[in-house]
Amino acid sequence: MTLTQIYTHLNQISPFTLQEKWDNSGLLVGTQTQEISQIVVSLDVDSKMIKEAKEGTLFIIHHPLIFGKLTELNFDYYPANLLQELILKKCALVAMHTNFDKTHLNKYVFQKVLGFTLENQEDFLCRVKGEWSYDELTTLLKEKLNLPMLKVVAKKEKITSISLCTGAGASLMDEVKSDCFLTGDIKYHDATKAVSQDLMMVDIGHYESERFFGEILADELKVLPILVIISNSQNPFHYELG
Repeated sequence: MTLTQIYTHLNQISPFTLQEKWDNSGLLVGTQTQEISQIVVSLDVDSKMIKEAKEGTLFIIHHPLIFGKLTELNFDYYPANLLQELILKKCALVAMHTNFDKTHLNKYVFQKVLGFTLENQEDFLCRVKGEWSYDELTTLLKEKLNLPMLKVVAKKEKITSISLCTGAGASLMDEVKSDCFLTGDIKYHDATKAVSQDLMMVDIGHYESERFFGEILADELKVLPILVIISNSQNPFHYELG
């Protein structure tokens, strides 16, 4: 298959026009006309994946490898080192980030992973009303997301509504209309603001809440006549307990 054929399918299932203005989803490495030998889907790409891939592999990842201002290509440093490896291996790279969050990832984690009933979704935010005890909710999150620990802000013993945004969604707290907000990468000042607004927040981890990207996308690519491999990128964090 050509990259154009695959890209057209990706755009149909999750239009790239849905991405946020600050995002960099789309084709980052490669040419639309190149022949693709296989597809590897993953949350991120790393050197080990590239070394093990066949020439002409298309990597479809969640987090854009080129993000923000790229002022130089010094191959001693990230991300230029990985870009060099991709080019030398004649591999292509497509990122599906905020567009995929809106169309697939948040909804999947909310419903399929955590088992909530989706009552409302606005852009990134999924929401449900109900009744959960603090222990019931935190036990569910630890079990389903494989979290050894949780950071909780403004703890509530009784929760009557929950909103979720996978990845780093704390900047959306002003849009949350729930008792409890589940997201990752909650910073100190986000937590301070949440306490002042009596908004319970639970840090569900960036990697932990988004690691399902590969399996979701692989299912959407089954209709294509090409091998699709799910590769599990590594969590950069290690939890040291006790």
